Amino acid sequence: MTNPIRVVNIEPLPDWIQGIYESVFDAPDYDLVWAAELSDAELEKALPDAEILVTGKRPITEQMINRASEKLRLIQTIGRAPWAVDLAVAQKAGVPVSQIPHGGAIAVAEHTLALMLGVYRKLVTGHLGTVGSDYIDLDLEPIRTSERVIAFNWLKMSGVEQLFGKTLGLIGFGDIGLEVARRARAFDMEVLYTKRHRMPPEHEEMAGVTYGPLDELLNRSDVVSLNAPHTDETEGMIGAAEFSLMKETAILVNTARGGLVDEDALVDALADNRLAGAGLDVFIDEPAPVGHPLLELENVLLSPHTGGGTGGGQKGVVNELKANIERLVKGEPPLYLASS
Repeated sequence: MTNPIRVVNIEPLPDWIQGIYESVFDAPDYDLVWAAELSDAELEKALPDAEILVTGKRPITEQMINRASEKLRLIQTIGRAPWAVDLAVAQKAGVPVSQIPHGGAIAVAEHTLALMLGVYRKLVTGHLGTVGSDYIDLDLEPIRTSERVIAFNWLKMSGVEQLFGKTLGLIGFGDIGLEVARRARAFDMEVLYTKRHRMPPEHEEMAGVTYGPLDELLNRSDVVSLNAPHTDETEGMIGAAEFSLMKETAILVNTARGGLVDEDALVDALADNRLAGAGLDVFIDEPAPVGHPLLELENVLLSPHTGGGTGGGQKGVVNELKANIERLVKGEPPLYLASS
Protein backbone atom coordinates (compact mmCIF):
# COMPACT_ATOMS: atom_id res chain seq x y z
CA MET A 1 0.00 0.00 0.00
CA THR A 2 1.35 3.42 -0.92
CA ASN A 3 1.70 6.13 1.68
CA PRO A 4 -1.26 8.49 1.94
CA ILE A 5 -0.94 11.86 0.26
CA ARG A 6 -0.35 14.55 2.86
CA VAL A 7 -2.59 17.57 2.33
CA VAL A 8 -1.63 20.50 4.57
CA ASN A 9 -4.17 23.30 4.85
CA ILE A 10 -2.86 26.55 6.35
CA GLU A 11 -6.05 28.62 5.92
CA PRO A 12 -8.06 29.40 9.08
CA LEU A 13 -11.50 27.89 8.54
CA PRO A 14 -14.66 27.57 10.63
CA ASP A 15 -15.52 24.14 12.01
CA TRP A 16 -18.32 23.51 9.50
CA ILE A 17 -16.00 24.00 6.52
CA GLN A 18 -13.34 21.84 8.15
CA GLY A 19 -16.05 19.22 8.42
CA ILE A 20 -16.56 19.33 4.65
CA TYR A 21 -12.84 18.76 4.09
CA GLU A 22 -12.78 15.87 6.54
CA SER A 23 -15.80 14.29 4.85
CA VAL A 24 -14.39 14.62 1.33
CA PHE A 25 -10.91 13.40 2.33
CA ASP A 26 -12.15 10.61 4.60
CA ALA A 27 -10.14 7.89 2.88
CA PRO A 28 -6.89 6.02 3.57
CA ASP A 29 -5.38 7.62 0.48
CA TYR A 30 -5.20 11.01 2.22
CA ASP A 31 -3.60 12.46 5.32
CA LEU A 32 -5.30 15.79 5.99
CA VAL A 33 -3.35 18.13 8.26
CA TRP A 34 -4.81 21.35 9.73
CA ALA A 35 -1.93 23.79 10.04
CA ALA A 36 -3.69 27.14 10.41
CA GLU A 37 -3.39 27.07 14.18
CA LEU A 38 0.11 25.63 14.32
CA SER A 39 2.90 27.68 15.81
CA ASP A 40 5.75 28.63 13.50
CA ALA A 41 7.87 25.85 14.96
CA GLU A 42 5.10 23.28 14.49
CA LEU A 43 4.46 24.44 10.95
CA GLU A 44 8.16 24.14 10.18
CA LYS A 45 7.94 20.46 11.16
CA ALA A 46 4.77 19.83 9.12
CA LEU A 47 5.91 21.42 5.86
CA PRO A 48 8.68 19.03 4.75
CA ASP A 49 6.14 16.19 4.52
CA ALA A 50 3.54 18.27 2.68
CA GLU A 51 2.70 17.11 -0.83
CA ILE A 52 -0.26 19.42 -1.30
CA LEU A 53 -0.24 22.85 0.34
CA VAL A 54 -3.64 24.55 0.55
CA THR A 55 -4.57 28.13 1.35
CA GLY A 56 -7.27 30.69 0.70
CA LYS A 57 -5.96 34.18 1.37
CA ARG A 58 -3.22 33.41 3.90
CA PRO A 59 0.08 33.96 2.06
CA ILE A 60 2.33 31.02 1.30
CA THR A 61 5.76 32.56 1.64
CA GLU A 62 9.04 31.90 -0.11
CA GLN A 63 10.35 30.35 3.12
CA MET A 64 7.37 27.98 3.29
CA ILE A 65 7.78 26.94 -0.35
CA ASN A 66 11.49 26.30 0.09
CA ARG A 67 10.89 24.37 3.31
CA ALA A 68 8.32 22.11 1.62
CA SER A 69 9.74 21.92 -1.90
CA GLU A 70 11.37 18.48 -1.61
CA LYS A 71 8.04 16.63 -1.60
CA LEU A 72 5.67 19.44 -2.58
CA ARG A 73 3.68 18.57 -5.70
CA LEU A 74 1.03 21.28 -5.76
CA ILE A 75 0.14 24.59 -4.15
CA GLN A 76 -3.62 24.97 -4.20
CA THR A 77 -5.47 28.18 -3.47
CA ILE A 78 -9.19 28.15 -2.81
CA GLY A 79 -10.35 31.32 -4.47
CA ARG A 80 -8.29 33.68 -6.57
CA ALA A 81 -6.61 35.96 -4.05
CA PRO A 82 -3.66 37.18 -6.15
CA TRP A 83 -1.43 37.68 -3.11
CA ALA A 84 -1.79 34.18 -1.66
CA VAL A 85 1.25 32.77 -3.45
CA ASP A 86 4.40 34.29 -4.89
CA LEU A 87 4.09 32.71 -8.33
CA ALA A 88 7.67 33.53 -9.34
CA VAL A 89 9.05 31.77 -6.26
CA ALA A 90 6.81 28.75 -6.83
CA GLN A 91 7.84 28.58 -10.47
CA LYS A 92 11.52 28.74 -9.51
CA ALA A 93 10.95 25.87 -7.08
CA GLY A 94 9.20 23.88 -9.80
CA VAL A 95 5.90 23.72 -7.92
CA PRO A 96 2.68 24.25 -9.90
CA VAL A 97 0.11 26.65 -8.45
CA SER A 98 -3.59 26.13 -9.04
CA GLN A 99 -6.24 28.75 -8.20
CA ILE A 100 -9.67 27.15 -7.93
CA PRO A 101 -12.33 29.79 -8.49
CA HIS A 102 -14.71 29.83 -5.52
CA GLY A 103 -18.01 28.86 -7.10
CA GLY A 104 -20.12 30.21 -4.25
CA ALA A 105 -18.34 33.57 -4.26
CA ILE A 106 -18.67 33.78 -8.04
CA ALA A 107 -22.41 33.09 -7.87
CA VAL A 108 -22.94 35.90 -5.37
CA ALA A 109 -20.69 38.24 -7.35
CA GLU A 110 -22.64 37.60 -10.54
CA HIS A 111 -25.89 38.28 -8.70
CA THR A 112 -24.43 41.50 -7.32
CA LEU A 113 -23.64 42.71 -10.84
CA ALA A 114 -27.06 41.56 -12.03
CA LEU A 115 -28.74 43.70 -9.38
CA MET A 116 -26.54 46.68 -10.27
CA LEU A 117 -27.42 46.35 -13.93
CA GLY A 118 -31.07 45.64 -13.21
CA VAL A 119 -31.46 48.81 -11.15
CA TYR A 120 -29.43 50.98 -13.50
CA ARG A 121 -31.10 49.68 -16.68
CA LYS A 122 -34.58 49.67 -15.06
CA LEU A 123 -35.10 46.14 -16.33
CA VAL A 124 -38.18 45.31 -14.27
CA THR A 125 -39.90 48.58 -15.14
CA GLY A 126 -39.11 48.03 -18.79
CA HIS A 127 -40.24 44.41 -18.71
CA LEU A 128 -43.55 45.19 -17.03
CA GLY A 129 -44.17 48.14 -19.33
CA THR A 130 -43.43 46.01 -22.38
CA VAL A 131 -45.62 43.03 -21.46
CA GLY A 132 -48.33 45.43 -20.25
CA SER A 133 -48.38 47.27 -23.60
CA ASP A 134 -47.98 50.58 -21.78
CA TYR A 135 -47.17 52.24 -25.11
CA ILE A 136 -50.93 52.50 -25.65
CA ASP A 137 -51.18 55.04 -22.84
CA LEU A 138 -48.52 57.08 -24.68
CA ASP A 139 -50.65 57.22 -27.85
CA LEU A 140 -48.06 55.25 -29.82
CA GLU A 141 -48.55 52.77 -32.64
CA PRO A 142 -46.15 49.93 -33.47
CA ILE A 143 -43.93 50.53 -36.48
CA ARG A 144 -42.03 48.07 -38.62
CA THR A 145 -38.34 48.47 -37.74
CA SER A 146 -35.23 48.30 -39.88
CA GLU A 147 -31.57 49.10 -39.36
CA ARG A 148 -32.36 52.81 -39.53
CA VAL A 149 -35.94 52.90 -38.34
CA ILE A 150 -36.55 52.06 -34.67
CA ALA A 151 -38.69 53.24 -31.79
CA PHE A 152 -35.91 53.94 -29.32
CA ASN A 153 -37.03 53.89 -25.67
CA TRP A 154 -40.67 53.76 -26.69
CA LEU A 155 -41.79 53.78 -23.03
CA LYS A 156 -39.95 57.09 -22.54
CA MET A 157 -38.13 55.76 -19.47
CA SER A 158 -35.84 58.31 -17.87
CA GLY A 159 -32.71 57.72 -15.81
CA VAL A 160 -31.49 54.58 -17.60
CA GLU A 161 -27.84 54.49 -16.60
CA GLN A 162 -24.71 52.51 -17.38
CA LEU A 163 -22.00 51.14 -15.12
CA PHE A 164 -19.17 52.43 -17.31
CA GLY A 165 -17.11 55.04 -15.50
CA LYS A 166 -19.02 54.73 -12.24
CA THR A 167 -17.41 54.26 -8.84
CA LEU A 168 -18.20 51.09 -6.91
CA GLY A 169 -17.69 50.97 -3.16
CA LEU A 170 -17.28 47.52 -1.62
CA ILE A 171 -17.99 47.22 2.09
CA GLY A 172 -16.11 44.06 2.98
CA PHE A 173 -13.45 42.46 0.81
CA GLY A 174 -13.27 38.71 1.13
CA ASP A 175 -13.74 36.09 -1.58
CA ILE A 176 -17.01 37.65 -2.75
CA GLY A 177 -15.70 41.20 -2.74
CA LEU A 178 -12.69 40.08 -4.75
CA GLU A 179 -14.92 38.43 -7.37
CA VAL A 180 -17.22 41.47 -7.53
CA ALA A 181 -14.19 43.71 -8.08
CA ARG A 182 -12.94 41.52 -10.94
CA ARG A 183 -16.27 41.84 -12.70
CA ALA A 184 -16.72 45.54 -11.98
CA ARG A 185 -13.35 46.33 -13.54
CA ALA A 186 -14.57 44.69 -16.76
CA PHE A 187 -17.21 47.46 -16.82
CA ASP A 188 -14.44 50.06 -16.40
CA MET A 189 -15.63 50.96 -12.92
CA GLU A 190 -13.35 52.45 -10.31
CA VAL A 191 -13.42 50.12 -7.31
CA LEU A 192 -13.07 51.34 -3.73
CA TYR A 193 -13.15 49.07 -0.71
CA THR A 194 -13.25 49.28 3.04
CA LYS A 195 -12.78 46.59 5.64
CA ARG A 196 -11.73 46.25 9.25
CA HIS A 197 -8.05 45.73 8.41
CA ARG A 198 -6.65 47.47 5.36
CA MET A 199 -4.67 45.32 2.94
CA PRO A 200 -1.02 46.10 2.18
CA PRO A 201 -0.66 48.48 -0.80
CA GLU A 202 0.84 45.76 -2.99
CA HIS A 203 -2.22 43.58 -2.42
CA GLU A 204 -4.53 46.47 -3.30
CA GLU A 205 -2.60 46.94 -6.53
CA MET A 206 -2.89 43.23 -7.35
CA ALA A 207 -6.65 43.31 -6.74
CA GLY A 208 -7.11 46.59 -8.60
CA VAL A 209 -8.86 48.34 -5.71
CA THR A 210 -8.34 51.48 -3.64
CA TYR A 211 -8.90 51.70 0.10
CA GLY A 212 -11.05 54.34 1.73
CA PRO A 213 -12.62 54.71 5.17
CA LEU A 214 -16.36 54.05 5.25
CA ASP A 215 -17.44 57.70 5.23
CA GLU A 216 -15.28 58.52 2.24
CA LEU A 217 -16.41 55.41 0.37
CA LEU A 218 -20.08 56.25 0.92
CA ASN A 219 -19.54 59.83 -0.23
CA ARG A 220 -17.68 58.92 -3.43
CA SER A 221 -19.49 55.79 -4.63
CA ASP A 222 -22.20 55.60 -7.27
CA VAL A 223 -22.91 52.01 -6.23
CA VAL A 224 -22.38 50.71 -2.70
CA SER A 225 -22.22 46.92 -2.41
CA LEU A 226 -22.41 45.13 0.92
CA ASN A 227 -20.16 42.09 1.07
CA ALA A 228 -19.38 41.92 4.79
CA PRO A 229 -20.36 39.18 7.26
CA HIS A 230 -23.21 39.72 9.74
CA THR A 231 -21.66 40.13 13.18
CA ASP A 232 -22.36 42.18 16.29
CA GLU A 233 -20.07 44.86 14.84
CA THR A 234 -21.82 45.00 11.44
CA GLU A 235 -25.41 44.80 12.71
CA GLY A 236 -27.27 47.77 11.26
CA MET A 237 -24.02 49.32 10.04
CA ILE A 238 -25.81 51.09 7.17
CA GLY A 239 -28.53 53.37 8.51
CA ALA A 240 -29.80 56.92 8.34
CA ALA A 241 -26.41 58.50 9.05
CA GLU A 242 -24.75 56.46 6.32
CA PHE A 243 -27.51 57.13 3.78
CA SER A 244 -27.08 60.85 4.42
CA LEU A 245 -23.48 60.56 3.22
CA MET A 246 -24.39 58.90 -0.06
CA LYS A 247 -25.15 60.67 -3.31
CA GLU A 248 -28.82 61.10 -4.16
CA THR A 249 -27.98 59.38 -7.46
CA ALA A 250 -26.35 56.39 -5.74
CA ILE A 251 -27.76 52.89 -5.34
CA LEU A 252 -27.30 50.30 -2.62
CA VAL A 253 -26.84 46.60 -3.39
CA ASN A 254 -27.00 44.01 -0.61
CA THR A 255 -26.19 40.37 -1.32
CA ALA A 256 -24.66 39.78 2.12
CA ARG A 257 -27.14 39.70 5.02
CA GLY A 258 -30.25 41.75 5.68
CA GLY A 259 -29.18 42.65 9.19
CA LEU A 260 -26.38 44.88 7.90
CA VAL A 261 -29.00 47.48 6.91
CA ASP A 262 -31.51 49.47 8.94
CA GLU A 263 -34.45 48.69 6.66
CA ASP A 264 -36.65 51.48 8.04
CA ALA A 265 -33.96 54.02 7.25
CA LEU A 266 -33.51 52.49 3.78
CA VAL A 267 -37.24 52.76 3.07
CA ASP A 268 -37.21 56.41 4.14
CA ALA A 269 -34.19 57.25 1.96
CA LEU A 270 -35.70 55.54 -1.09
CA ALA A 271 -39.18 56.99 -0.59
CA ASP A 272 -37.79 60.51 -0.20
CA ASN A 273 -35.51 60.10 -3.25
CA ARG A 274 -32.45 60.66 -1.09
CA LEU A 275 -31.22 57.43 -2.63
CA ALA A 276 -31.82 56.57 -6.27
CA GLY A 277 -32.40 52.86 -5.86
CA ALA A 278 -31.56 49.57 -4.20
CA GLY A 279 -31.00 45.99 -5.32
CA LEU A 280 -31.64 43.56 -2.48
CA ASP A 281 -31.23 39.81 -2.33
CA VAL A 282 -31.40 39.63 1.46
CA PHE A 283 -33.71 40.94 4.15
CA ILE A 284 -33.87 41.08 7.94
CA ASP A 285 -36.85 38.70 7.81
CA GLU A 286 -36.94 36.09 5.07
CA PRO A 287 -39.15 35.58 3.15
CA ALA A 288 -39.80 39.31 2.94
CA PRO A 289 -43.08 39.62 4.90
CA VAL A 290 -46.38 40.53 3.26
CA GLY A 291 -46.87 44.27 3.50
CA HIS A 292 -43.21 45.12 4.01
CA PRO A 293 -42.78 48.74 2.83
CA LEU A 294 -39.83 47.78 0.60
CA LEU A 295 -42.28 45.79 -1.52
CA GLU A 296 -44.27 48.93 -2.30
CA LEU A 297 -41.39 50.98 -3.71
CA GLU A 298 -40.76 51.45 -7.42
CA ASN A 299 -37.03 52.15 -7.18
CA VAL A 300 -36.04 48.73 -5.84
CA LEU A 301 -35.12 45.42 -7.45
CA LEU A 302 -35.72 42.48 -5.12
CA SER A 303 -34.79 38.80 -5.33
CA PRO A 304 -35.53 35.91 -2.95
CA HIS A 305 -32.02 35.25 -1.58
CA THR A 306 -30.83 33.43 -4.68
CA GLY A 307 -27.40 35.07 -4.87
CA GLY A 308 -25.65 31.83 -4.01
CA GLY A 309 -26.96 30.14 -7.14
CA THR A 310 -27.66 26.46 -6.62
CA GLY A 311 -25.73 26.41 -3.33
CA GLY A 312 -23.03 23.98 -2.22
CA GLY A 313 -20.14 26.28 -3.10
CA GLN A 314 -17.89 25.21 -0.24
CA LYS A 315 -18.29 21.50 -0.94
CA GLY A 316 -17.80 22.20 -4.63
CA VAL A 317 -14.35 23.73 -4.21
CA VAL A 318 -13.23 20.96 -1.84
CA ASN A 319 -14.34 18.37 -4.39
CA GLU A 320 -12.41 20.26 -7.06
CA LEU A 321 -9.33 20.20 -4.84
CA LYS A 322 -9.65 16.43 -4.51
CA ALA A 323 -10.15 16.09 -8.27
CA ASN A 324 -6.99 18.14 -8.88
CA ILE A 325 -5.01 15.83 -6.62
CA GLU A 326 -6.39 12.81 -8.45
CA ARG A 327 -5.23 14.37 -11.72
CA LEU A 328 -1.73 14.65 -10.28
CA VAL A 329 -1.77 11.00 -9.24
CA LYS A 330 -2.72 10.05 -12.80
CA GLY A 331 0.12 12.16 -14.18
CA GLU A 332 -2.24 14.79 -15.58
CA PRO A 333 -1.74 18.54 -15.10
CA PRO A 334 -4.00 20.14 -12.46
CA LEU A 335 -6.75 22.48 -13.53
CA TYR A 336 -6.78 26.28 -13.02
CA LEU A 337 -3.00 26.62 -13.27
CA ALA A 338 -1.76 30.13 -12.58
CA SER A 339 1.13 31.71 -14.40
CA SER A 340 3.65 34.22 -13.07
